[in-house]
Amino acid sequence: MTQPTHTDGNAAAGAFATALGFDVTTAMLTCAKCGRIGAFAQSHVYHRAPGIVVRCPNCEAVLARLVQTPTDVWLDLRGSQSWRFPVADR
Repeated sequence: MTQPTHTDGNAAAGAFATALGFDVTTAMLTCAKCGRIGAFAQSHVYHRAPGIVVRCPNCEAVLARLVQTPTDVWLDLRGSQSWRFPVADR
């Protein structure tokens, strides 16, 4: 049996929450390549490398990259046109 090559965005939620300080699973991402708008949780996540790569489930373009080292967090969001976050009720 072959292992799946990716998981959904929920698999990267903890690492992104640590880096950004909030839950990103409901954030709506707009792909800079194809324009698809979808929740972070629906993204394809590849995390077998030293970092995490988040890809568009429609065109597979890279939406974000996250790498954590003992001293730094590297975050690259250039594949996303925008990230929209819901504001919690106050």
